[in-house]
Amino acid sequence: MFGPRLRKAALTAHVTASLGWFGSVAAFLALALAGLTSSSPETVRAAYVAMEVVGWFVIVPLSIATLVTGVVQSLGTVWGLMRHYWVIAKLLITVVATVLLLVHMQPVGHLADAARAALVGGELEGMRIQLVADAGAAIVVLLTAAGLSVFKPRGMTRYGIRRRRREQGPGMPASV
Repeated sequence: MFGPRLRKAALTAHVTASLGWFGSVAAFLALALAGLTSSSPETVRAAYVAMEVVGWFVIVPLSIATLVTGVVQSLGTVWGLMRHYWVIAKLLITVVATVLLLVHMQPVGHLADAARAALVGGELEGMRIQLVADAGAAIVVLLTAAGLSVFKPRGMTRYGIRRRRREQGPGMPASV
């Protein structure tokens, strides 16, 4: 277990990375909407080029930082990595979201390349709509992970129950 200072530092790093990830996805969504709806060719091109930069240099690093700091924090606190279902759910959400983000960066790069070559009008509209939908879905997913952190639904894994019993020692009731 971490001491109080290290625990707070780990928590601060995790919250900061998570909030940064959320905020950068919100900015990405704004750019995707501008790219889809603007009548200005310059705005459309700039939006898709900016989305690629924000994706690779902000969103991807923050998603990885969120994953790493979350694992570190869980290993150094009473919550543990595999003791509570809500922690496992957050871990799975973060891993899946990070993998999908990396896959998602391929169409972002394709649109950025098209924008550099003078993307116009309704060109690649399906892909442009997909970016808006994906960013909106990412917002919902990240809000779900944040909600799990705040509400911490009850429910310990079998491993968590066994571990708690061992830590409490013989003759102590195991609270679940």
